[in-house]
Amino acid sequence: MGLDVVARFGVSMLSDDDQVSVDSITLFVALLCGCIVIGHLLEENRWINESVTALAIGLGTGGIILLTTNGKSSHLLEFDEQLFFIYVLPPIIFNAGFQVKKKQFFRNFMTIMLFGAVGTLISFSIISFGAKELFGKLDIGFLELRDYLAIGAIFSATDSVCTLQVLNQDETPLLYSLVFGEGVVNDATSVVLFNAIQKLDLSNINSRVALSFTGNFFYLFLASTLLGVSVGLLSAYLIKKIYLGRHSTDREVALMILMAYLSYVMAELFDLSGILTVFFCGIVMSHYTWHNVTDNSKVTTRHAFATLSFIAEIFIFLYVGMDALDIEKWRFVKNSPGKSVGVSAALLGLVLVGRACFVFPLSLLCNCLKRSKHDKIGFKQQVTIWWAGLMRGSVSMALAYNQFTRFGHTQQPGNAVMITSTITIVLFSTVVFGLITKPLVRFLLPSSQDFSSMISSKQSFVCPLLTNKQEPEAEMGNVDFRRPASLSMLLKKPSHTIHYYWRKFDDAFMRPLFGGRGFVPDAPELSKGGCDQY
Repeated sequence: MGLDVVARFGVSMLSDDDQVSVDSITLFVALLCGCIVIGHLLEENRWINESVTALAIGLGTGGIILLTTNGKSSHLLEFDEQLFFIYVLPPIIFNAGFQVKKKQFFRNFMTIMLFGAVGTLISFSIISFGAKELFGKLDIGFLELRDYLAIGAIFSATDSVCTLQVLNQDETPLLYSLVFGEGVVNDATSVVLFNAIQKLDLSNINSRVALSFTGNFFYLFLASTLLGVSVGLLSAYLIKKIYLGRHSTDREVALMILMAYLSYVMAELFDLSGILTVFFCGIVMSHYTWHNVTDNSKVTTRHAFATLSFIAEIFIFLYVGMDALDIEKWRFVKNSPGKSVGVSAALLGLVLVGRACFVFPLSLLCNCLKRSKHDKIGFKQQVTIWWAGLMRGSVSMALAYNQFTRFGHTQQPGNAVMITSTITIVLFSTVVFGLITKPLVRFLLPSSQDFSSMISSKQSFVCPLLTNKQEPEAEMGNVDFRRPASLSMLLKKPSHTIHYYWRKFDDAFMRPLFGGRGFVPDAPELSKGGCDQY
């Protein structure tokens, strides 16, 4: 019965025999435990992160399985690519929104959106156009125009997980802030682009089609954001009004987790971007809902969301490592390995050029708009930002599987080449770029460089975005928000001005209705379940 339920959730085992299925799941879970233990032991070595560890263990395990099955398979589990979007990706993205330092994110919102949204569109255009021009000369097989546009979206998605594990928040706060903020918006923008491409009618391309594509993109972006905000506010209102923590911490925590997941599946139900929806739902829930629950629930939810995200990340890289040796995908390219190498090299070059074409020009634009020296991005910092965002990971893999496979299997040579090339780029960028990033940062920005003055500065640009704790409201109150005197102040400092008026609106209307720190009366811990009994 249990195995049938698992199969309905999109997971199909290599064998119909129940015992073999149980053995496969047991071994996979044991490998996950091994990744965590080995990653912990290597924690002091900043050159090796948990993503690389999981990839290496996945490659090793895949090789062993490939040998023991006489080259038939390298997997313990085979599953539909939609499994990633429905079950694995939501906790990663939600935790990113839930743990984000909201003050820094929104005070830097214009700059982050410039890099994450506009930059992704620039990279998408360059990669799509370059792939169409280069792949025609390589003769890799038939690919439609939709495939080339999808390739642009696939390889525009950076891997913020790998980057955040490589960069150090204390040593490089500015880089950490920019890469994290850009990474989350970049992933959302790439998926929105990918979804918009799937709905695009390419049979007759004209100005109306281009206008429809642009309108569909902005509709998905705005509608997904509004849905996430709405579900987050609904969860805050419900918990504030009925205050489940008076009776059961378990119910309170369960409602938060289920409401978070509800935002994602609702977005998928309405054909919106689940990534964007669940990210902003996480931000809203951390701003309102989290302050409405009991102290025990605050600790439980923070660690529960972080733990689910951590396990999902390890799961992804472990499976990607095993899938890299899938004999079925490589069978199509074994007769012409040069084509696969050529496609991988061409895509990697386009990734490098596409990122450079927006990081440096947009950094120059940001510097022109910033008057303070501390707000400006130096050339060495620009190079580091460019390099740190070159890694590709789970989102690129999932989008590639969605576009070029059906239930994890490839049927056409062109699709097989794209899957193998995607795997090659993910492995190469994660391992090689990931290992080089740390020494590169130390070379460009030595530790002796005075970061302390930038950290202590109240300019928002130089503060990290993530924290292990929800940021205290008092910390936000220490910042001096002067009242904008005129329209010129809005034009000179739009982020500060908008943040000032938002704070006033939030304190006057939103927090009294939806709760938050200082707007929910303290109540004694009377819960009957969970950790409150101990």
